[in-house]
Amino acid sequence: MSWISDPNFTEDQPFGPQTLPYGVVDGGVAVRVGDQALLLKSLALGKCSEYVQGDSLDPLLKAGRPVWSVLRAKLKEIVTATSAPKGAELVGIETAKLPFTVGDYVDFYSSRHHAENVGRMFRPDGDPLTPNWTHLPIGYHGRAGTVYVSGTEIVRPNGQKRGSDGPKFGPSERLDIEAEIGFVCGGPRAANVSTSRAAEHVFGVALVNDWSARDIQAWEYQPLGPFLAKSFATSIGAWITPLEAFSVARVPTPPLPNKLHDYLTCDQPWGLDITITVELNDTIVARPPFREMSWSFVQQLAHMTVNGATVRPGDLFASGTVSGPEKDERGSFLELSWGGKEPFKLDDGSTRSFLEDGDTVRLTATAPGEGGSVVGLAEVVGTVRSA
Repeated sequence: MSWISDPNFTEDQPFGPQTLPYGVVDGGVAVRVGDQALLLKSLALGKCSEYVQGDSLDPLLKAGRPVWSVLRAKLKEIVTATSAPKGAELVGIETAKLPFTVGDYVDFYSSRHHAENVGRMFRPDGDPLTPNWTHLPIGYHGRAGTVYVSGTEIVRPNGQKRGSDGPKFGPSERLDIEAEIGFVCGGPRAANVSTSRAAEHVFGVALVNDWSARDIQAWEYQPLGPFLAKSFATSIGAWITPLEAFSVARVPTPPLPNKLHDYLTCDQPWGLDITITVELNDTIVARPPFREMSWSFVQQLAHMTVNGATVRPGDLFASGTVSGPEKDERGSFLELSWGGKEPFKLDDGSTRSFLEDGDTVRLTATAPGEGGSVVGLAEVVGTVRSA
């Protein structure tokens, strides 16, 4: 029993006491309890109080793993008590905003199923995987300034596209989603982070939709990779689920066919058994399984910093599109429609290959928790409109 009266604050619901994601609402830093937010600034949290007094998670991200662990344990005691502590204040979650200052943003490409699907579409006569794919986590640096909180409208981007008489310019006609899992970094600035230390630099986990303009990308990406096709918008959930909440969800990553360099080897399993649900206009179109990702987040962070680049509080990196082996497990419309050749049907009878103006995409996700509970990731919602 808990003093918090909320039907969604139970262990069989995604935001029960086993999850406790952090966010920021109009009243300040909070943890989500069911469909309410518990403000932290007035609670007796000992030495942890100094990190949750403002309107951002930035001080908490800088504090590091020892503080994160102590604070989470204290909050579990508070929310599972039978009576409310002094200073407790519950508010709505409707005003949740981007809860931290995004530093650097890196996007990876770590689903073998996704990479092979794309390779088969674009290189039908060649190997679907490039020679480097099974040797390192492929990634690119994105644009931190266009990371938006869930609920932000997505403006259809303009750019150059391939035309019959040379490139044409205008709004993307093949606007797509990429269902991903993001990792919010914290702790001390560090370089050359080993896989055994990587988890000490990851504060929490969030859903990400890394929107993509496929027609712009097809024209511009060679030889240097994504640019305007990816930099216009990345959506992230408003609540960051602590990494510690996923202790039961840890699984081995699928084996790769070759020996890895030492800096990418792991002594513990750091894949995560997270299932994403993709909805388009209230129709479930895919359920991508994150457990199928070939590269774990600790390998991604190790690779990202092995050259001397640093990770710092507020850095965000995302997994890349999550796709599984089955058609209904594909995490992009590019794959679901096979490049537009096989449109998929929605519950209202309409069909889609790519996004139309007015379309709304909703991502949700859950993972197994302790004692048969369910750990949730905050939804990511975005509606498309023209400029």
